[in-house]
Amino acid sequence: MVNITKKELIIESELKNKIEFICSFCNTTPIIINGNIRKINKTNLNYIEPHRIIIKGITFLAFNYSNEIYIKNLSQKIKLSELEDYLKGI
Repeated sequence: MVNITKKELIIESELKNKIEFICSFCNTTPIIINGNIRKINKTNLNYIEPHRIIIKGITFLAFNYSNEIYIKNLSQKIKLSELEDYLKGI
């Protein structure tokens, strides 16, 4: 039987502050949901679930210590510095 251990991963305070700062310029409030680390016991397999940031009904994905943010899924990404322009274009 496969046992999976789930541990919450707290969002880095610097990343959280950047996102909240960008959203303040766009007159919106983000909903931030912490990611998780999922480990399959007795193996060396781990999965890092990204943090979910919901802004204007769109889910963005972010990892700690990264300057990129993903839009809806991991196939489309933009730099964190471009997030304000993206939000204003919606």
